[in-house]
Amino acid sequence: MTSIATAHWTLVAWRAGREWLVAVQGPETGATTAPVPPETEFVGIRLSLGTMLERLPTDRLVDDGTEFPDVSRHSVRIFGHTMPLPGYDSAEDLVQRLVRAGVIVRDPMVRDVLRGWSPDATARTVRRRFRSATGLTPGLVRQIERARQAAMLIGTGAPIADVAHDLGYYDQPHLARSLGRFIGHTATELRTGTSSQLSLLYKT
Repeated sequence: MTSIATAHWTLVAWRAGREWLVAVQGPETGATTAPVPPETEFVGIRLSLGTMLERLPTDRLVDDGTEFPDVSRHSVRIFGHTMPLPGYDSAEDLVQRLVRAGVIVRDPMVRDVLRGWSPDATARTVRRRFRSATGLTPGLVRQIERARQAAMLIGTGAPIADVAHDLGYYDQPHLARSLGRFIGHTATELRTGTSSQLSLLYKT
């Protein structure tokens, strides 16, 4: 399976046999190949940009992750707090519990920067806080999000030339390089469905 680049960090739970494992996967700056054993069940919660673990800044998780060792069949202990395992129907409730417990916090400056606003802080402070919260620079976040959007559009049949133009790529070779770096597949592979399964390809 191809794990594509993402600017977000993700709380992931998966079951291998009878054992549940829970981990935090940080932002990924490029496409990678992720082996998936058969009969493995995954649940992932992708957190919004600017949201971070209070005890583990996101810049320490870039292209990496960490597992939580204390996991049972029904719960996981995250920084001293016992939480239910992530599930499709309980994801929102779990996030709210983590917020109330102070496990995850949010820096609103990240949203302001991505919207093009000018925060009331020095440029150095803005860069430091943005990188601490996301692990990335604003420019790299925008590149990753644009490539993901391009992949979605191409996969649904949009003309490649139109995608390149509408998303602000210089030309089709520029788009091709971006897809190779961040998505791990060519536009033709995305269009024809001959690419391997893509991981976490969300519409944003």
